Amino acid sequence: MTRRSITVPIVLLVIAAALIATTTQFTIMFNGPPPGPGPLPLARVAEALRTGIVPPTSRARMTVTRTNEDKFGRQDERPSPARDAAIARLMEVPAERIHGLYQLPARDPEQDMRGSFTVAMEDGNGWIVASSVYRPTFTRWHLARLLGMLGTLLVLSLLAWAVARRISRPIRDLAGAATRVRLGARQPIPQKGPREVHELARALDSMQERILLEAENRSAMLGAIAHDLGTPLSRIAFWVEQLPDAARLRAEADIEEMRAMLKAALAFTRDGRDGTPHAKLDLGSLIESLVDDLAAAGKPVTVEPGPRAVVRGDSAALRRLFANLIENAVRYGERARLRWSLGEATVDAVVEDDGRGFDLARAEALFAPFVRGEASRSRETGGTGLGLAIVRSIAEAHGGTVTLENRPGGGGRVRVRLPT
Repeated sequence: MTRRSITVPIVLLVIAAALIATTTQFTIMFNGPPPGPGPLPLARVAEALRTGIVPPTSRARMTVTRTNEDKFGRQDERPSPARDAAIARLMEVPAERIHGLYQLPARDPEQDMRGSFTVAMEDGNGWIVASSVYRPTFTRWHLARLLGMLGTLLVLSLLAWAVARRISRPIRDLAGAATRVRLGARQPIPQKGPREVHELARALDSMQERILLEAENRSAMLGAIAHDLGTPLSRIAFWVEQLPDAARLRAEADIEEMRAMLKAALAFTRDGRDGTPHAKLDLGSLIESLVDDLAAAGKPVTVEPGPRAVVRGDSAALRRLFANLIENAVRYGERARLRWSLGEATVDAVVEDDGRGFDLARAEALFAPFVRGEASRSRETGGTGLGLAIVRSIAEAHGGTVTLENRPGGGGRVRVRLPT
């Protein structure tokens, strides 16, 4: 299938915009009068003053009135004796009888008049006044032009919106698919849209395949290392039995620590990446069951009952997630308290402790593998540094998030948000 380039709809939109705008302007230009009046010959003004009647061809530009008052004219009009004299010559009357006010002066007084004017002639019984017709600043011609521009803008906006939607929709679909990509579960990448977007989708799909293959190879390598190290560790444990009691106890503790680290590393590579299908489960019941088991084992952990919260997930992985958080809370904060609440299409599960809280400046670093919040590296006070990394891995595999917070009264808080 031959796909069209993304530049084609953009170029077509520009061409359509130019054609529509040009057509609209020409339509307004040829179907309406100009925005201002044209020039008026002096002879027409002279004829109107002499006869007291506006010539038929000038009725749209000029009116004639009789008045006894000698005050006339508009605010922006100014006298021009040269113009008065030119009009008087055309009427063959003395220049003293003509009194005119003009908006636009002319270098040549014989030129046709432009703009507004008021010219009065004294006839013995008063004044005959010829004046230009008042035209408002905003005329019907301006209204038509404005409406045409607004209509053009509306049409072009709708066209631009349609083209933008057509271009952006496959990009949004591609971004959504890329967001859902996770290790252990291949995400189908939509390969539709313009040629450039299609090529990007193919590149992302190829990249996803390479990353998944690399992750599988890494998991297989770690599994093989763990398996191969089990045999020498067993041999070392056998020879350790022959050591004196003090040395034997320390060596056995080191061996157990090595086994725990191997187990945690394998769990980190496996959690959320084994492709286990997710089923509906009651998260509240899962948390209460876990807390009951740990409390029976002597752990200082409590839970506050909450509403029914149904999520889709792997129950074993979620138990491991909350077990890790409870273990961290007890180790670093003396005790663990759990509760949960429902949000808009989400459920928030919170684990709180009474410790010193988190250094929020290092919050992101604490989720990295083998990074511990306790820096002593002591076996008694610290773990392997994989607890929070495993928690985030499981949460993201379920489409959720994990954030670290500090309680206002002191202590740490870990918030797990999962979709319902």
